Amino acid sequence: MSNKSNTILNHEEITHKLRRIAYQIYENNVDEKEIILAGIAENGYVLAKRIKTLLAKISGKQIILCKVFINKKDPQSPVKTSLKPEEYMEKSIVLVDDVLNSGTTLIYGVKHFLNVPLKKFKTAVLVNRNHKKYPVKADFKGISLSTTLKEHIHVDLDAKASKAVLE
Repeated sequence: MSNKSNTILNHEEITHKLRRIAYQIYENNVDEKEIILAGIAENGYVLAKRIKTLLAKISGKQIILCKVFINKKDPQSPVKTSLKPEEYMEKSIVLVDDVLNSGTTLIYGVKHFLNVPLKKFKTAVLVNRNHKKYPVKADFKGISLSTTLKEHIHVDLDAKASKAVLE
């Protein structure tokens, strides 16, 4: 099969999904002065930056970016963030990733942030696959797919030609 037939989201569709996610985040945080977008490196952080740009245009709120480093081969190793815990304490946080597959990466990211008292905590993903190993859900999602366990979703976030492909 060609990549064209396997493309599940093209650049325009990704842009539309991210705009919708930004509006949902805004609606969920309408009373907050600032929102922290914590993007899981690498693709989750790229998505968080794009959502930040959209949120800044529609909300007028202070949007703070946080890069989250999770070792996907050893998710139990310590999670690191570009912000100190004091910087997100009692704040509204949205943890962002590109694909929610088994839930491993997201659940360990959630676990890290729950060590600090937060005002609100939500999750956002571009693609939500429907096989989870852990009881984690995406509060804001671009698209939900039922796929086989052997299939893989690759998200390419090129600035001018983003796409999500089912492999």
